[in-house]
Amino acid sequence: VQLQAYGGGSVQAGDSLRLSCAPSQRTYGRYVMSWFRRAPGKEREFVSAISRNGGSTDYTDSVKGRFTISRDNAENTVYLQMNSLKAGDTAIYYCAASSSVWGSRRFDYHYAYWGQGTQVTVSS
Repeated sequence: VQLQAYGGGSVQAGDSLRLSCAPSQRTYGRYVMSWFRRAPGKEREFVSAISRNGGSTDYTDSVKGRFTISRDNAENTVYLQMNSLKAGDTAIYYCAASSSVWGSRRFDYHYAYWGQGTQVTVSS
């Protein structure tokens, strides 16, 4: 499965962006889908995850209340709505798909499929 992530860009602090991730083939909710990010000079970190049927979501503390993950299994797309963006959100954002259990969602080594990354730059 190849993942295509898009929607990044350069914005001002306080603005919004919506990232999208579309697998190359129909997955029909087969995978836990997540977003990770890598800021300049830092390790890749977990941002958000959504369960196979969309009934459960998870967020890292720094984005809670500002980011919303969702999925449309009919459209085969996962979204990350990012509001009230901060300079600290500047990073390359990667979508990823995992066939592991929900409890493993925060660990990147459980993800077999990764998108190419989309750059998000927030200016203060």
